[in-house]
Amino acid sequence: KRIENQTNRQVTYSKRRNGLFKKAHELTVLCDAKVSIIMISSTQKLHEYISPSTTTKQVFDQYQKAVGVDLWQTSYQKMQEHLKKLKEVNRNLKREIRQRMGECLNDMSYEHMVNLIEDIDNSLRVIRERKYKVITSQIETGKKKLRNVEEIHKKLVFEYDARHEDPHYGLVENEAVDYHSVLGFPNNGSRTIALRYVPNHHHHPSLHGGGGCGGS
Repeated sequence: KRIENQTNRQVTYSKRRNGLFKKAHELTVLCDAKVSIIMISSTQKLHEYISPSTTTKQVFDQYQKAVGVDLWQTSYQKMQEHLKKLKEVNRNLKREIRQRMGECLNDMSYEHMVNLIEDIDNSLRVIRERKYKVITSQIETGKKKLRNVEEIHKKLVFEYDARHEDPHYGLVENEAVDYHSVLGFPNNGSRTIALRYVPNHHHHPSLHGGGGCGGS
């Protein structure tokens, strides 16, 4: 009876398959026989033995000749029927494509034309939704890029105005100077604008620098 344990069943199958193939090889060598064995396991794995002096097709051909049957005729007929169905499907698809292009409409019934219009309308709706989705995504991306450019422009204008109002102020790097305030750019990290502060000249409202206004 059938071995219930799957592992034991597979081990037994493998051992007895190898033993059967060994006997088939002995028949081939000792008796000059032509042997073909085809086995399919419960896991749908194919195992085959064929005598080195022949092929599987030759064995089938000899079997047909000896028994007087045609093993291929039924299979050939099925293939022909399948091919006929595929050709019919292909013709229908080509006709449908031509009808969607506005051709071959003379033989269409009224109901068929109504269904064709509904199918085209549904296709157009899906295409429009996809198109609008793509356009909306492109617009949102463009708005984000515009906002980034405007932010960069504002920072550059601010930096330009700060330098224009006092040419002695500006970007300071690694100077040991007291600063009254430091303006930073949070998005650009290390770039800062420092304003110079001189505590010894409270009476002069102007900025302390190298080039004075008026006389020397």
